[in-house]
Amino acid sequence: MDISGSKILVTGATGGLGQAIAAALGDRGAKLVLTGRRTEVLMPLAAPYGAEVIGVDLADPRAVARLAEECGSVDAVVANAGLPGSGRLESYAVEEIDRLLDVNLRAPIMLAHALAPAMVARGRGAFVFMSSLSGKSAAPGTALYSATKYGLRGFALSLRADLHGSGVGVSVVNPGFIRDAGMFAESGAELPAGVGTKTPADVAAAVVRALEKNPAELDVAPLPLRAGAALSGLAPGFAEAITRRLGGHEIADRISAGQADKR
Repeated sequence: MDISGSKILVTGATGGLGQAIAAALGDRGAKLVLTGRRTEVLMPLAAPYGAEVIGVDLADPRAVARLAEECGSVDAVVANAGLPGSGRLESYAVEEIDRLLDVNLRAPIMLAHALAPAMVARGRGAFVFMSSLSGKSAAPGTALYSATKYGLRGFALSLRADLHGSGVGVSVVNPGFIRDAGMFAESGAELPAGVGTKTPADVAAAVVRALEKNPAELDVAPLPLRAGAALSGLAPGFAEAITRRLGGHEIADRISAGQADKR
């Protein structure tokens, strides 16, 4: 699709990745609708682009329905909002699990449910779902996060098949470790030497490409991480053993500790 002049809803625009995505789309002439819980963060981001701002907490099912109604007829949705979900299962309260599932999985599904029919009727539109390499590769300390990202990736790719030929594109973007902004960067955790990262601008570029070219999915990570994710899909037990030997549990503990306040 042509981004210029298209009305695009971006969820989770208050976060570092969301801000980079919004700026990249705004610079290309998109008519933006930006959402997040903190409108005081959204307003300065929206101002240069004349974007519409809708304050919403996607953990509230009623708020998701309100967002779908208030944003009106949109040409594309970038479902970027998400919670970290790091840490062992037993460390979570039931309410925290529910919130994670609502934000990371239920909300994007329900937005697609509400907004896809009008796109199909027009014969034009696009959805970009922000999954993760954790949606392709299981790792220690990510059971809940991976559950949501595997689920979101599966939903998106199946929806893509259902909408084939309708004029509505569906793509999945799978970031790895992103430096400078976003969930991993904000955790303050350090990676072992040799584990590469990408930038928020790289994620934004992938979203732009997804909207313009409609690939099934795009991985935003250095080659070794992408190769590791592919290996995990083919031989999960072997990949798990390698991760354990490389200190994956210690890395997971550091990330979980840095994200404990994001639940």
